[in-house]
Amino acid sequence: MTNNAVVIDKKEEKSSTEIITVEEYSDFEILFLENNFIAFKEALAFKESQGNYRAVNTLGYLGKYQFGITTLDRFRIKNPDAFLKNPELQERAFSALCSVNKWILRKDIKRMVGKTINGITITESGILAAAHLSGAGNVKKYLRTNGSNNLSDAYGSSIECYLKKFADYNVSTVVANRKARV
Repeated sequence: MTNNAVVIDKKEEKSSTEIITVEEYSDFEILFLENNFIAFKEALAFKESQGNYRAVNTLGYLGKYQFGITTLDRFRIKNPDAFLKNPELQERAFSALCSVNKWILRKDIKRMVGKTINGITITESGILAAAHLSGAGNVKKYLRTNGSNNLSDAYGSSIECYLKKFADYNVSTVVANRKARV
């Protein structure tokens, strides 16, 4: 499994990227993240809202993972204000949505993972991220038309962008469940 290293300089911000060793820089903290479900959801949250549980975008999408009202309704969450104030509920809703999307896309995941569309190697985590962006049905259309239906959201993020950006995370702990609840 690949690890990503994030290096934080406690003294000053470096203007260029350089390779360092721990022995060289004792004033650095090095954080290693495995490419697992936790890293996947944190990376997706950062893309969506910079990890802000109280974020509301200009289109009315809510929270750390930028949920739409219809998605919240699917999980019987009726109070958007209470949702924004409840990080635990947002985390549970994200996990439930991943489970539902994995169930909806289970056949496409089985058939398409490892194949290449428009130069993008299809991965399970990429598919789940793209489903979060545009909905499982739109990801099905994209995969089944060999990339012809590459929808973008109002801010310009596309299915292909998410397939690439969120590839190679191990999301095998997500259980496909069409009846997942929060």
